Amino acid sequence: MVDVILPCLNEEEALPWVLARMPDGFRPIVVDNASTDDSAAVASAYGAHVVHAPQRGFGAACHAGLLAATADVVCVMDADASLDPGELPRMVGALGALGDGPSLVLGRRRPHGRGAWPLHARLGNSVLARSLNRRARTVLHDLGPMRAARRDGLLGLELADRRFGYPLEMVLKAAAAGWRITELDVAYRPRRGRSKVTGTVGGTVRAVRDMRRVLAEVAP
Repeated sequence: MVDVILPCLNEEEALPWVLARMPDGFRPIVVDNASTDDSAAVASAYGAHVVHAPQRGFGAACHAGLLAATADVVCVMDADASLDPGELPRMVGALGALGDGPSLVLGRRRPHGRGAWPLHARLGNSVLARSLNRRARTVLHDLGPMRAARRDGLLGLELADRRFGYPLEMVLKAAAAGWRITELDVAYRPRRGRSKVTGTVGGTVRAVRDMRRVLAEVAP
């Protein structure tokens, strides 16, 4: 069994597609991050384990899901239908191929469909990836939200950010701890419903600001 953490803020429109495509052996944990729509009810109706994280923030939702997970291996992915759960077995397979030691697999987003990844979001991501590579001596192209790792290892990193800096902090601390880190290409589609982050200039600016703060705060 693999637990799949799905941070969720007002995704009632996207959840049916996401949860219906969850592969066998992968248990969805939908973390309701103070949604104002029926996301929690929809998730429950589709058989997901629902966790409530009243503190708003991507990192807060991911941390709540990690604490609720019980499987040795966990995945994280967005709940907005921009990423296909059908990609998860490949992610977990790549994790296993890295061996038994601490390791992290990242999904490198490849846009599929018009409007899948706005230019402003791609530029912000590229700048941050270059900064990360200089800092952590990694060779990564994306800080994408689809990931696979071992639960105990992630808890051991003691990730502290509860906002949009969480994904970057994960990679920084994993690299500093000597983890093996690799990327796999994954399809990235136009999200369903209204975007809160990368689909808006304001959301991208907030995410970049949080990640730059993490770059400054996390010791090399």
